Amino acid sequence: MTDTLALINCSQLVTLAGPRRPRTGAEMRELAIVEDGALLVRDGLIELAGARVEVEPRVPAGARVFDAGGRIVMPGFVDAHAHPVFAGTRADEFEKRAEGQSYQEIASAGGGIRSTVRRTRAASEEELFASARRREAWFLRTGTTTVEAKSGYGLTTEDELKILRVVRRLNEETYDDDESRAVSVEKGAVSVESDAVGDERVGVGYVPTFLGAHEVPDEFRAQREEYVELVVEEMLPRIARERLAEFCDVFCEERVFTVGESRRVLEAARSRGLGLRIHADQLSRGGGALLAAELGAKTADHLEHTDARGIAALKTACVQPVLLPGSVYALGSTRYPAARAMIDAGLAVVLATDFNPGSSPTPSMTMILSLASTHMKMTPAEGITAATVNAAYSLNRGEQVGTLEAGKRADFVVHDCADYRELAYFFGFEHAHAVFVGGREAFRR
Repeated sequence: MTDTLALINCSQLVTLAGPRRPRTGAEMRELAIVEDGALLVRDGLIELAGARVEVEPRVPAGARVFDAGGRIVMPGFVDAHAHPVFAGTRADEFEKRAEGQSYQEIASAGGGIRSTVRRTRAASEEELFASARRREAWFLRTGTTTVEAKSGYGLTTEDELKILRVVRRLNEETYDDDESRAVSVEKGAVSVESDAVGDERVGVGYVPTFLGAHEVPDEFRAQREEYVELVVEEMLPRIARERLAEFCDVFCEERVFTVGESRRVLEAARSRGLGLRIHADQLSRGGGALLAAELGAKTADHLEHTDARGIAALKTACVQPVLLPGSVYALGSTRYPAARAMIDAGLAVVLATDFNPGSSPTPSMTMILSLASTHMKMTPAEGITAATVNAAYSLNRGEQVGTLEAGKRADFVVHDCADYRELAYFFGFEHAHAVFVGGREAFRR
């Protein structure tokens, strides 16, 4: 049976229609906005995105109809760098940083990533799944519909597999949301009716990334080479065999994994069919951006210390930079990535939350948009492009999500504002009024 949804009465339908590739330069300001727009969705896919006068005559009798009420509608955010599966919090370390301790000092004393590793190892798969499901609701209510999910808080073979199996369960297991509601049209008369979803899943889509090289665990502090060997010779083969990840990431930093160690892990991952991502130049200019270019990685993430040479290398190699201003803000730093230089150089910049329990405990992409404008001088339009279509292509999802065009999955958000610039302008609260995934309502305020 065909399921049809019509979304009408949008003040701005922000489609981002355009080239079927990541956007660069001036293209990042071109949002392809349709004033007084509407969407027609059939069986979870967008059939038509355009002006209301064009769409409404094609709405069949009996279709579900959602009146946006003069609000803006745009693609769901695509969060291309996140760590959503972990146990516990690091609120105690947040307090220590407020008292003057640095992130590096806390990590050297056994805190930081390793403290989350200890808690995550002690948690069962069921406990991790329950906490991640709770956080999924946070992403949805802020307008995010696709999330990259990194492992990296296990650092043993079985615990890394445990985290990635949780991610797989999040993608596969269903919701039963029979409180969801929509409106339908019958011969021009609009009425509200129940829209039971039943056991059809309506939630975030996850893209799994293996990050076993996130930190050297406590038991290997004096045996770094043995830990790298474990990642390459035991973890990666298991993960590839069980098809638990699409990408492999590594924290390339002299005090974490050197360029040489990072290269070994990433080359091994590539040989097993995984895409490459790199935590690069976050704490120092340590060669991460240059390594990403050398290996042709999909993304280089963080890049707070990347210089003109690194930017030029990323451009030559077509590596997408993933910028994470939330972690700069949360750590109390003032060194933000050189977003303007990267955009001017022609790089397809991506914005993401870096959601994690230590350095960026926020799922809010609208907060990231605000930081991008105020601290990295990205225009509101550039921020939206970076958080939707560019982010989607960085995760190999550009043909499915990230824009509102015919044939794409109907992942979209009705934001409670009349102009897209308000998303970054009004900060510190949730703009999303309703969130749809595959044409099904996943959240309504």
